[in-house]
Amino acid sequence: MRDAITTVSVKILDKEYQVSCPEDEVDALTSSARYLDQQMRQIRESGKVFGLDRIAVMTALNLANELLQKRGAVEDATRESSEMVKHLTYRVTEALAEHKQLSL
Repeated sequence: MRDAITTVSVKILDKEYQVSCPEDEVDALTSSARYLDQQMRQIRESGKVFGLDRIAVMTALNLANELLQKRGAVEDATRESSEMVKHLTYRVTEALAEHKQLSL
């Protein structure tokens, strides 16, 4: 059965938007909208960027950069943990082999 779709009202830079999403994602959507609103307000309040479209683009660029940095960190951690697992597997295999030799 598909998730029921609902319409949620979110406010970003004092403008209201109606957004449809699955009912079980409403909290995530509202949190995302609050975060986006905060980020856009920070850029607007810096006084360096004027116009809603420019504020939105600068915010999108900042968020994309943040996402890519975190994605890179996750990939690095995944690669590092994979190497650690390989190393530990090798050490366990060697220890078992030594134990087997001593048992004979």
